Amino acid sequence: MTKLSVNINKIATLRNSRGGDVPNVVEFAKDVQRFGAEGVTIHPRPDERHIRYQDARDLKPVVYTEYNIEGNPIQSFMDLVLEVKPTQVTLVPDAEDAITSNAGWDTIKHKDFLIDVIKEFQQNGIRTSIFVDPVLKQIEGAKATGTDRIELYTESFAHQYGLGNKYAVKSYTDAAKLANDLGLGVNAGHDLSLDNIEFFKNNIPGLLEVSIGHALVAESLYLGVENVIQMYLRKLKAHP
Repeated sequence: MTKLSVNINKIATLRNSRGGDVPNVVEFAKDVQRFGAEGVTIHPRPDERHIRYQDARDLKPVVYTEYNIEGNPIQSFMDLVLEVKPTQVTLVPDAEDAITSNAGWDTIKHKDFLIDVIKEFQQNGIRTSIFVDPVLKQIEGAKATGTDRIELYTESFAHQYGLGNKYAVKSYTDAAKLANDLGLGVNAGHDLSLDNIEFFKNNIPGLLEVSIGHALVAESLYLGVENVIQMYLRKLKAHP
């Protein structure tokens, strides 16, 4: 069954915009788990413009589901992850000034670097995942790094689906099939929403986990956090 991990970066963005500690990211993480979320995701960036490094430490004692920390494995990020020891680390090649993640890894070009980083995390008992585009040679490249999972970067699918192009899911279906054949776990995230999640899930074999933040928080402004989480869970558990 596909697990729902809630990315709480936007809660930190809201907090930081006013100063102080409202909304409180630790309490929000407790709540989303109480409402049924099966994981909590954060993506700290070097400038700490939303999630701060201290947030990652503060969340560790309260995340009793899966704890996923995403980011570019610069030294400060690696040190943080090795200190906190989450369930999973997702490696994302985002530039320091990127508004949001906008591309997957070139797993072939960066193979040696990724091998070294992944080995260090795995030796510390942390499951690894690599953010990748739905390109078959990149899936094969991911396998060569020794990673446990991949996370399919779904922005292109979400955009095309919104335009009515359901065929856009095919490259993701093919990528997931190959990953399954290679023994890689499959996660997915970026711009997934209540509008597209059920169709996406039903077309991705072996989808283990989705990480959803921006859409889920935006939808919750109208529908309420607990209700929205339950809506996602129903869509993820629905049979095609």
